[in-house]
Amino acid sequence: MDEDVLNLSKKFNAYKSVVRVPSVDPKYKITVFASKQDHCLVDLLHAWQDGKLPVDISCVISNHDRLPNSHVIRFLERHNIPYHHLSITKEDKREDEILHLVQDTDFLVLARYMQVLSSSFLRRYNKDVINIHHGLLPSFKGGNPSRQAFNAGVKLIGATSHFVTEELDEGPIIEQMVERVSHKDNLLSFVQKSENLEKQCLLKAIKSYCELRVLPYEENRTVVF
Repeated sequence: MDEDVLNLSKKFNAYKSVVRVPSVDPKYKITVFASKQDHCLVDLLHAWQDGKLPVDISCVISNHDRLPNSHVIRFLERHNIPYHHLSITKEDKREDEILHLVQDTDFLVLARYMQVLSSSFLRRYNKDVINIHHGLLPSFKGGNPSRQAFNAGVKLIGATSHFVTEELDEGPIIEQMVERVSHKDNLLSFVQKSENLEKQCLLKAIKSYCELRVLPYEENRTVVF
């Protein structure tokens, strides 16, 4: 059987596996980026703790300094996951330091990281970066898009997970989720529904990526099996 499979692989030039076996293959090593909002970060950490994602989290990087007794910091300390707070300005994005921290990772996850990674950083890192943002783009940009959408009376909200490219929010889409809202929603329930979609969408995208079910298709599109 081994010889037959080897002959087939040579015939079809198939030398790279497209199937992962969780009990055998090593876990992906990732770094998670987050800003002030916790919902995507916390959900990802809990999914990792429950063994729902085949990843090892090397560290969490944030431009927001969380208090020592916050639930995120306590969780990270219990699991020996380093937390790096890097104060970022328009003049200094600290990208050399970030690159040093993530150089041994397999890919990066932006869990509502409200900073733009430069073209230079993306080229130097040269691996995949997965981002999540609310599906209200591009209609509602800038500050407080949820309030803008709520005030506009939208009937459908969503979340989009995509690969990061040099073109802002233009990378190939991995996963999208939507939910209806109505006049019965107040601003609080509207935001809660939006954040819940973001959490689900990001985890589903990461899981699909780790299971090698995300393939490039044409110039800027993906196929997810």
